[in-house]
Amino acid sequence: MFKKILVVCVGNICRSPTAELLLRNALATSTISVASAGLAARAGESMEATARQVLEERGCSAEGFIARQLTPDIVNESDLILVMEKQHVNQVLKIAAHARGKVFLLGKWQSEREIQDPYRQGNAAFIHAHALIEDAVGAWAQRLGH
Repeated sequence: MFKKILVVCVGNICRSPTAELLLRNALATSTISVASAGLAARAGESMEATARQVLEERGCSAEGFIARQLTPDIVNESDLILVMEKQHVNQVLKIAAHARGKVFLLGKWQSEREIQDPYRQGNAAFIHAHALIEDAVGAWAQRLGH
């Protein structure tokens, strides 16, 4: 049983906070906690403006979100770690090698689909990334029993 889920991307200002907030909403009736962190986080920053706008236009608030750096302790306390790209799996394992087996692509249930970073790519890229994240989050939520 998963109690703590962690979502990871690079900066922790676009993809992982979007996935964190959507997954938290999808699992609202469970006891599972959801958090996020970045491999090269823009620590202390709020969500990137376009990512936040796309999220909020779809009814999910990013109020109070603050980016943070991924650390071995955060990896250790997480039961399931969801990443955006295949290279992120190896980057998480460099931080905490013993995490192998609990790190998966967020897009695992969509044929191991990677979700590319929309940062600095314009509105359409953010809308596309959001749709992929929403699809993947729905599949995980369903498999987690919610």
